[in-house]
Amino acid sequence: MLNLILFGPPGSGKGTQAVKLVEKYNLIHISTGDLFRREKKNNSAIWAEVQSYIDKGELAPDSITFRLLKAEMDKTPDSVGYILDGFPRNVDQATSLDEFMKNQGTSVSVLVELIVPDHEVVNRITGRGKIEGRKDDQDPQIVQNRIDVYKSQTAPVADHYDQLGKTKRIDGLGTVEEIFDRICKVLDIVTV
Repeated sequence: MLNLILFGPPGSGKGTQAVKLVEKYNLIHISTGDLFRREKKNNSAIWAEVQSYIDKGELAPDSITFRLLKAEMDKTPDSVGYILDGFPRNVDQATSLDEFMKNQGTSVSVLVELIVPDHEVVNRITGRGKIEGRKDDQDPQIVQNRIDVYKSQTAPVADHYDQLGKTKRIDGLGTVEEIFDRICKVLDIVTV
């Protein structure tokens, strides 16, 4: 089983690469952001629980994320593996994910980190913001703040998996195909 954490700052190309990786390796793409958006759209009981935390100005506990993750994985018990996108967001979540995966009888195979310089991330996101009409994505200061939050809170997850020998850092500059080829070279070694 190939369980991949696709990792990198906002605008690094994770979503674009995930689509291609799903097709090539027959993996199931799980975006925790998408799971929460679906729960909100369906106004589910889980969303009501999440909303109760939001109403108090708190973040929803990781236990809710893991419930959603397990439910999503249970839909595809015969999967050859998963791409996790947007999770884990901090080292505590990574440690909890390791335990969760162990309880599922599997583990994280590899974390692929897309390395993209800050200025390129800002250019990509502000360009996308203009196309999509998203004002928050058009403001370079807001984008830089997201990058800074990523570096301080999320980036240490790559170091966590590096200590386990599971982090592979990939140059995230170039064409979509060039970056995809770099990722595939890593995954082809991991899956042998």
